[in-house]
Amino acid sequence: MIPTALSIAGSDPSGGAGIQADLKTFHQHKVYGMAVITLLTAQNTRGVQTVYVMKPVQVIRQLESVLADMPPQAAKTGALGDEKVLRAVAGCARKFRFPLVVDPVMVSKHGAPLLKRNAIRVFIKELMPYAVLVTPNLCEAEVLSGIKVRSLESMEKAARIIAGFGPQAVLVKGGHLQGEAVDLLFRRGQIQVFKAPRIRTRHTHGTGCTYSAAITAELAKGKDLFFAITSAKKFITRAIGTNPGLGKGMGPVNHFA
Repeated sequence: MIPTALSIAGSDPSGGAGIQADLKTFHQHKVYGMAVITLLTAQNTRGVQTVYVMKPVQVIRQLESVLADMPPQAAKTGALGDEKVLRAVAGCARKFRFPLVVDPVMVSKHGAPLLKRNAIRVFIKELMPYAVLVTPNLCEAEVLSGIKVRSLESMEKAARIIAGFGPQAVLVKGGHLQGEAVDLLFRRGQIQVFKAPRIRTRHTHGTGCTYSAAITAELAKGKDLFFAITSAKKFITRAIGTNPGLGKGMGPVNHFA
């Protein structure tokens, strides 16, 4: 039977990030993808023009429909928009019987806010405890941990702080550091590092969504977390390196990778 995975995230009409990127990534990993939309954006490779957050009841109804008929083997969250939607998703997550990957999408690649600041405390307290894995980038790790994250040492410190909020594991993504693209996993008191060559390109729109979706897809297939991250790291590295160069701004990665 084909594995299934669910994305609970925002929509990017240009197709580079959000549920569009997640569904493409699921498909490429031979996983049947489903999506619950939390917010709509008007955006392209040049920037985000508008964000429309869904009503909590609209999100809950979508989730209930999927879970009642086709519960996934794994799920992930992306942009959640505001405190009300976050609480709605967290309330459902308490009942999940499958792994949940939480990608704390707070700001778009172009700098547009996708999670209101007053919702961050709710995010930490009500959603993170239900995550098998949380995948912050450096900026998100700083917000969640309350410390500056500018090195591998501070990535480890931030990961330990974030793990204290309840998730089973934390993957701090070091894509904005100098040198190699290094990500740091903290799980069960242990540190593991994932490295890849740095690729010089402006076409990195949707990397976080794609990376976390690839991890989710592998978890849906029953793979363990270390294998899932290792496989996803290779996938996102190829996706960046073979980007199609689309758009007039910060273009998408290659989801055919």
